[in-house]
Amino acid sequence: MLVTAVALIEPDSTVLMQQRRFAAVHGGLWEFPGGKVEPGETPENAAIRELHEELGVRIDPSALCAVGFASGLTVPSQKSVQQAKRPLVILLYACRTWQGVPRAHDAEALAWHRPDAIASLDMPPLDYPLAEALMRYLGIYSPG
Repeated sequence: MLVTAVALIEPDSTVLMQQRRFAAVHGGLWEFPGGKVEPGETPENAAIRELHEELGVRIDPSALCAVGFASGLTVPSQKSVQQAKRPLVILLYACRTWQGVPRAHDAEALAWHRPDAIASLDMPPLDYPLAEALMRYLGIYSPG
């Protein structure tokens, strides 16, 4: 499964994170907004569509900048614990310009965080390497 995520970055360098619905897999955890790439859709178009659906913002494709990716296996949903795990790849984009004010249409809450504070949030496992990739992209992460 291919998924896109977007780090909306304010001029003060804070990054928007959303809290997953409590009833969802990884409910209550914080994540970068985004979602599944539909058949026939490019990752960039999926990111634009998902952020419009989830946050009500509009993004120009030229505003998206590839940051990195994370991969692993999906977690079975609570409805179907018998569901087999499948490969999952999440592509992270950064975006510094958008139209509209982000609203939590498909999340419990939204919050702006300093990039260096994101990794201390309770997040799904694949969001941690995405947070590290974002830090490297912003030039504020040094391994080791």
